[in-house]
Amino acid sequence: MLGELPSGARILDCPCGQGRHAHLLAENGYNVDGLDYSAELLNVAKARGIGTSLRYTRGDMRKLPGKWTGRFDAVVNLFTSFGFFDSPADDRQVLAEFARVLKPGGLLIWHGGSRDGVMAKFLSRDWWTTADGTLFGQERRFDALSGFLHVHASWSGPGGAGEREHKIRLYSASHLAERMAEVGLVVEAAYDGWSDRRLHRRSGEMMLVARKDIP
Repeated sequence: MLGELPSGARILDCPCGQGRHAHLLAENGYNVDGLDYSAELLNVAKARGIGTSLRYTRGDMRKLPGKWTGRFDAVVNLFTSFGFFDSPADDRQVLAEFARVLKPGGLLIWHGGSRDGVMAKFLSRDWWTTADGTLFGQERRFDALSGFLHVHASWSGPGGAGEREHKIRLYSASHLAERMAEVGLVVEAAYDGWSDRRLHRRSGEMMLVARKDIP
């Protein structure tokens, strides 16, 4: 995937969160920009280190900086960082922005949940205990019409107790590939998560490698 890119290639990590991927990519000789909406997470990322080959920008991935048009050799969207917006039109806009900032022939590396595999192994609830004795539990429900997986998490232990909820829209590989094609990104390979195995119907995660069309 990224191994085909030469040292110094420009890569966008979006959203970059705490910068763990951006930092490693820069350490491996790439010229990296990271973008995230969270100022708090960006502060953590910047504390890891910045330099001439690693920069961070606060922004919305639905509207990347205009000056980035055609700038990047690759865009990486990793660890289920997609599908949190209320409208699927926003998800499509994110893909369109990724396509806009890529050079012709540039790569998009997308990693996230696979709707087919998650549903094949769906658990409505589970729980586990950590090493310090904290009990974590999750309850899940899936809306087949919207594609949203709703998750309610709760915990209780020596450090206290709490709960939170979030939702994420799940896509099948075929559906997401269609959305990518609409904005000029052609999926060339689909893997079973982070492995080199081909994606199959029970894969809980998927890695899609798409390339921007060359006019």
